[in-house]
Formats: sequence, structure tokens, C-alpha cells
Amino acid sequence: MDFIWIFFAFICGFAAKTVKLPPSIGFLIAGFALNFLGYQADDSLTILSNLGITLMLFTIGLKLNVKSLFKSEVWLTSSLHTIIWMLLTVVVIKIFALLAINYFTQLDLITATLIAFALSFSSTVCVIKLLEESGEMRTRHGKLAVAILVIQDIVAVGFLVFATGETPSIWAFALLLLFFIRPLINKIVDHVGHGELIPLMGFFIALGSYELFELVNIKGDLGALLMGMFLASHSKATEINKSLLSFKDLFLIGFFLSIGFSAIPTLEMLGLAILLVVILPVKFALFFGLLSLLKIRCRTAFLSALALSNFSEFGLIVAAISVTNGWLSNDWLVILALSVAISFVITNILYRFAHSFFTQHKEFFHRFERKTCLTEDIFCQPKQAPIVVIGMGRVGMGAYRAICEHSNKLVWGLDADPEKVTRLTQQGVQAYYGDAEDAFFWERINLSRLELVLLALPHVIDNMNITEQLRIAGYQGKIAAIARYDDERTKLEEFGIDKVFNFYNEAGVGFADESMALIETKIK
Repeated sequence: MDFIWIFFAFICGFAAKTVKLPPSIGFLIAGFALNFLGYQADDSLTILSNLGITLMLFTIGLKLNVKSLFKSEVWLTSSLHTIIWMLLTVVVIKIFALLAINYFTQLDLITATLIAFALSFSSTVCVIKLLEESGEMRTRHGKLAVAILVIQDIVAVGFLVFATGETPSIWAFALLLLFFIRPLINKIVDHVGHGELIPLMGFFIALGSYELFELVNIKGDLGALLMGMFLASHSKATEINKSLLSFKDLFLIGFFLSIGFSAIPTLEMLGLAILLVVILPVKFALFFGLLSLLKIRCRTAFLSALALSNFSEFGLIVAAISVTNGWLSNDWLVILALSVAISFVITNILYRFAHSFFTQHKEFFHRFERKTCLTEDIFCQPKQAPIVVIGMGRVGMGAYRAICEHSNKLVWGLDADPEKVTRLTQQGVQAYYGDAEDAFFWERINLSRLELVLLALPHVIDNMNITEQLRIAGYQGKIAAIARYDDERTKLEEFGIDKVFNFYNEAGVGFADESMALIETKIK
């Protein structure tokens, strides 16, 4: 049985990848196909699914800045969106009922509100996978979307407490002791080194916090998220996250399969699910409008809203609890499962074209941008430096330092991660915050001052998007980029980038040159 799941997941995931869709869509299809063929999920699949979600929330916490949750563009957008969405969705459901559409006629105001509430959430799993595959987790719109998801997750936990009737134990206050033993936890993390203990420790902390919170009647997934946030400032947070990445992706396959195993749909249920999916543009419009109203740049608002325009797996949890309590019929669990799955597919497909679509229609979206913007979105261009390094990771910083050996007035750095920019600035690095894939970013600066752009980003699609934006903005200088593999290098060269370096090969060359210098005099 387990091999059958792996076989179908791989075949369907591979097929999705072949047609340039995310493998997660293939995993969804595999779950429905297995269910249709008569296979049933067992406890092992449920365990894999739960592990994947727990690890995902833990890794989200490792990359999350707690202060971002208190920004008005995060909590206010999330709150207002939920309220307005629920009102509009209840109206739509009642219209469907007036049209005598089956299943909707059976819903009273309370159950209609319950369904609207379930559909108000966006999928944490879908959005995180989408941003990770696009390499946009640390961008402005990526961080904004994730912060909104965290607020939604907190609300979801509150609902579960109310619906299940389980109030937190009095011992929940003992969790505050974690702040007092934080120095001890940090010392343990420091002492594990860099080997196989790193992922094992990640599992221990993520699953341990899950069990700890469950003991005091608080949802364990919230514990994993909070513990990740607890360790986010640690120097090894990034290393822990990377060590868990493959495990998380593997276990999340169980989650996508489990959606398909939820029930066998009928054509009527499929039609009703499509009806619910039709109102997704309303969700996008609400997110985009609220973010724009709160002074978010139009491109950031557009990408964040598009990523969040889906239904959440939380809807299935709400449906399952409602079915158990007799609030909804079991058929609604199937309908919601289908709508969630379809929304995943639509979001993944549309987001592939998000950057190019925005570029083509940027003037339309720009009409909704406020004249004033938030302080963190204001960019001041260096006046003299003719070279910019985009992406201040290890490769980017290496290039920056190498150029600074000639003159520190020649180069400046650009990165989409504001926390990283702040940290580098404190170290004396001339680093600036900005999203190089934003067409408006390049239109707001003087490109005649730039002679060379170094793209130190690992994702090919990012390098191509930035190159395209530079061309549209009228940039006349040279562009260099990095690639991980030879086929990526060829692709970038064919796209028109002046120089592409395979950084694995170049690292070897540099290592050899530096090492040979140690015995150069003896050889001569």
C-alpha cells in the first residue's frame, strides 16, 4: 500500500513537473486518483501529513520577525478581510439558495456563516510551497503574505478551542517558563555542531513543542510555530531550517495525498465546488484593496493578494468538526475538499505568470497606489557607485567584498530582505532594501549611473525577471549572473545576460588559485 502511494505521487508529481506545474498539484491529483481506485488512507499517511504541517509551521517561525505581526498592514488587513469576506460570502450563499441550487437551500444563516468563515482563510501549505518554489519567501510580498497567514492561523486555533470545547489547562501558564530557560536552550543549540544532530534537534524541538502544547490543551501546531519564532533570532536558525527542508517537503506529500482521500466526489459536488471557487476573485480584490489602502506598493499588494487567493486546508478541519457536531452534512466535507484542491491548482498556475502579467498591466494597478508610501518602501539611490550586487547572500557578499578591495565607492548591494539589509548596514556594508523584480523600482532610479549589475541570485527565473525589467526600464549597461548547473548557465546566456558563472565551478577555480599561491614561489 505504501509503495502504491509513492508510485502514484511520483508519477503524478513528475507529470505536473513535465508540463511546468508545481509537483504539489500532481500530489493532489494522485490522492483523488487513489481514492477513486478504492484505496483508503491509513494512520501512516495521517502521521506523515501531520509531521509535514508541524515542521512547516516550525520552519515558518524560524524565519519570522515577531514585530511584523503588529504592523497595521498585517493584523488590520487580516481582520478586515475576514469580516468583509464573511459578509459578502454569506450574501453569495443566500443568492445561490434563492436560485434553488441544491445543498445551498439546506443552509440556514448560522451554517452559511460557518462555511464563509472556513473559506475566509488562505492555505498556509499552498502559499509557503508557492513562495519557496519561486524563491520569494524573503521578499517584501512574501513576508507580508506569511505574516497574514500567521494571524489567520492564530484565529484558527482560537476557533478550534471554541468548537471542540477544550479550554487551555491552568498549566498553560507554565509555558512562560520557556523565556527563563531560553539561555539554556540557546547553549544546547550552539553545542550540537553542524552534523546530523542539527536536523535531529530540529525534529526534537518542533515535535517536542507540539506535544508540550497539546498537554495543556493548546493546539500543538501553534506550539511548533511559536517555538520556531522563539529561535528565529539564533545564529543557527537558517541552518536548522535548511536541514529540515527536504524532510518537510517529503512529509507534506502526505498532506496533499490526504486531501484526495477525504471523500469520493460526485459531478454535482464538483459543480458546487467550482461555484465556490468562482468567488476567489473577490478574495483577491479584498486583499489587494486593503493592502493598497494601507499604503503598500501596488506590486507588493498584487503579488501578496494573488498568493493568498485560495482556500485553506483549515476549511476541511472546520467541516470535519461541524459534521461531528451535526452542524453540516458529510457531503459538505467533500465539496469543501474539492474547492480547496481546485483553488490550490488555480493559485499555482496563475502565480507562474504573476510577474509578467503585472508588468503588462502595471499602469492599471498603479492607479490604486497611494501617493504616500510606508517608510520601509522608500529607496534612496547611491549617487556615485556604478556597480550594484543584487542578492546579498554568501555569493553576493563575496562579490561585494572583492570589488571593495579595489574601491568601496564602486559598489552597493541590493536585497529584498529588510532584516538582512539592516544587519549588513550595521556592519558597514553599503546595502539597500529593494525588490529588483519590481518594474517601478527601476523606473524610480537613475539607470544612467549604473554600468554593471551583478545578479547573485540562485534561481534562474529571478535572474531572467530582473533582466527583463532592466531592459524595459532602458538599462544600457552590462549584466552578469550566477547559475548552479550548466543547463541553467546556457539558458541565461541564451536569454541575453552578458556573463554567467557556474558558482560551483568558479568556487573550485578560486580555491585552486588561492591554494597554488601558497607554493607559487617554490614552483618558480
